[in-house]
Amino acid sequence: MKISKKWLEQYMDLSDLSMNEIANRITDAGFEVEEVTPMSSATNLVIGQVETCQPHPDSDHLHITTVNVGDEVLNIVCGAPNVAAGQKVIVAKAGARLPGGEIKRGMIRNQESNGMICALFELGVDKHLLTQQQLDGIEILPEDAPIGNTDPLGYLGYDDVVLDVGLTPNRADCQAAFNMALETGAILDREVHLPEYEGAADAGSDTPTNLKVVSETEGCPHFYGKKIGSVVIKESPKWMKELLRASGMHSINNVVDISNIVMLETGQPMHFYDARAIHNDEITVKQGFNEGYTALDGEEYQLRENDLVITNQGKPIGIAGIMGGDDSKIEDDTTSLIIECASFDPICIRTTARRLSLSTESSIRYQKGIEPLAARKALDRAVDLLIEYADAKDIEKTVEFGSDQYSPTVITVDAERINKRLGTDFEVSEIVDIFDRLHFEPKEENGTITVTIPSYRPDMEGLADLSEEVIRIAGYDRLPSTLPLMEMTEGKLDEAQKMKRKVADILLENGLQDTVTYTLISDDKHQDAILSAGEAYVLSTPLSEERKIIRTSILPSLLETAAYNLSRNMKDAALFEISDLSSRNNPQRHLAIVMKGTLEHLRWAGYEKNADFYTLKGLIEEIIERLGINLNRISFKANQSDQEHFHPYRSAEIYMGKEKIGMMGEIHPTYGEKMKTGAVVMAELNLSTILKAKKSKIRFSPISRYPSVSRDLALVMKKDVPAGMITNIIFRSGKAGKENIVRDAEIFDVYSGEHVKEDEVSLAVNITFQSDSRTLSEADINEATDRILAEIEKKTKATLRG
Repeated sequence: MKISKKWLEQYMDLSDLSMNEIANRITDAGFEVEEVTPMSSATNLVIGQVETCQPHPDSDHLHITTVNVGDEVLNIVCGAPNVAAGQKVIVAKAGARLPGGEIKRGMIRNQESNGMICALFELGVDKHLLTQQQLDGIEILPEDAPIGNTDPLGYLGYDDVVLDVGLTPNRADCQAAFNMALETGAILDREVHLPEYEGAADAGSDTPTNLKVVSETEGCPHFYGKKIGSVVIKESPKWMKELLRASGMHSINNVVDISNIVMLETGQPMHFYDARAIHNDEITVKQGFNEGYTALDGEEYQLRENDLVITNQGKPIGIAGIMGGDDSKIEDDTTSLIIECASFDPICIRTTARRLSLSTESSIRYQKGIEPLAARKALDRAVDLLIEYADAKDIEKTVEFGSDQYSPTVITVDAERINKRLGTDFEVSEIVDIFDRLHFEPKEENGTITVTIPSYRPDMEGLADLSEEVIRIAGYDRLPSTLPLMEMTEGKLDEAQKMKRKVADILLENGLQDTVTYTLISDDKHQDAILSAGEAYVLSTPLSEERKIIRTSILPSLLETAAYNLSRNMKDAALFEISDLSSRNNPQRHLAIVMKGTLEHLRWAGYEKNADFYTLKGLIEEIIERLGINLNRISFKANQSDQEHFHPYRSAEIYMGKEKIGMMGEIHPTYGEKMKTGAVVMAELNLSTILKAKKSKIRFSPISRYPSVSRDLALVMKKDVPAGMITNIIFRSGKAGKENIVRDAEIFDVYSGEHVKEDEVSLAVNITFQSDSRTLSEADINEATDRILAEIEKKTKATLRG
């Protein structure tokens, strides 16, 4: 927010304060003044008149001039191309200090020069405020400029200082100069006098109008319109041009300048249309356009269906809240106008402005938020200024669509609660005075204070907000130095954090690398979600299409990271990521793993562990077992649910009891080609379910002192019998007497071919028997083996191979 000292001085007396003092007080009250900038910076200046101007004999661009500065005539050599006799100009006399240095008398190519004829940018005026003509040469003053005037910058209105105030998000109201003036008055404890303009838009209330304003979208709930039948286009008054200049805006003409000055004063953008361009006096706000449109800046912008558009007879005449159209702008010959003053949805405005890369003074204000009564205030002020400075006549009745839906906020507090919250001892009278300075209309009765919040302060909601206002205006130095009372907490990880870290440690021990990928993903990656956590959140105003959805699955992002590394000649990949996933119905914590190539290898020993399906399955089983979950509760079933991302015959669903907790296996060739990873193995597990599962108690037992015995069995069975089912039966049924003596069961060969039917396989299993209480006899081994074979045959129809 930019506001100048001259602007503030319109509303209050600041004659005893410098701008730096004002800036410090405003900063102390919570508004950071980022910069204090003089509009110009030069000394020893005077207004002069060029009496003679001759070409320099030793130069092709310099001129020798004589300049009357009132009390003397100076010889000055000037290099400006536009200098000429008879001009009123700004002269920096010898000894003057300019931003570029000190001006001294001297000889320029053998010609005496006793000063400098100046351009405005040479006097510290911001180049962005100047026209190209002003940048190309010296400043030519009006014919009535007084010769000898020693304050030419004041004569031109550049004797001002501008404050650049950084506003916090909750104080968007101070985008309006009127509100910033009220805030400054409260901070400085000065009486503020704003212009009297309330009710000015009632002018013409007895004059019927054909103007119709309508909104066909929820993005515009409230809309004022007013027709002014007669206006005169002319130059704006000096004060208006100066205030616009201090805000970084150029003066156009009185009518356009009024629309801009009202926006700056009230914070409410508004638009003036040449009434000749509005057919049938009808304006409608719509959405649903998909076409190009030329705006006021002469550029063509592509409208989309969600953009709010101002229309006339179904055709766009402005991009709502951002910029008007080139075909309805105010011209030099405009004689009548239609005023549009509306409320627009800030999200719609922000989305359109960002997509079009069109940030305007209007769009910025809509995006940050505008008070509910600003539209009416702006309309009143605009009509007031148009009558005074544009000779507005033939004013018609105001028309309105919708309503502001405003009701004042009333809050009741007491001094004791405020002091208790702040740790202070303010008197009731002091608190009431602060609320009065803030225009909160305080009423005190028996220590209880009731305030009515102004419409421009929607950030005031309760005790905490009012307490902040009290200490902010009174001064933070009034806060006593006290130590906070805080509960002591033990610095340690909770159980979920411990288990998450344990999972990461297990994977790191096995040679995998911890990875962190983006939480925000594209729609394409979202469509490839694997073991999705649920319905995803979509950002309403994403920074880019690649970062618009909060992911519900990790694997698509992890596969992208793997592809990045593999494309850079990394032959092996072993990555994992643990991340919390957000969804509308069931936030979860997931674990994702991607592996390719060799997981471990020792070339000198000839040892190698390949990253394949079985290695991945073993890793998952190790994680689950080391977390204290009995592997008997875990089962791997053929993948029936996702054959788009996983290979249909080399993947599995992972269950804990009857609950699905993950997917694992080889990537589908088509998906692998799309992700540019080739054949990788991958998994995603719902770690939340695993971490919440009841863990088995750890029992310690001594190592058996008795020898173990190993037997091999070759079983013939149907191909559709899961191998895991065989090992489970072996572990459960290997008893000798009442003792289960099976210690291990390992499948070491699968054979199909000669001497085995086409729909069958031969499975070779090594079984280890051992007792904790005795040395096993041959009879014990045979008894357990017979039980195992009988149970396998009963449940799987498998037989011992002959």
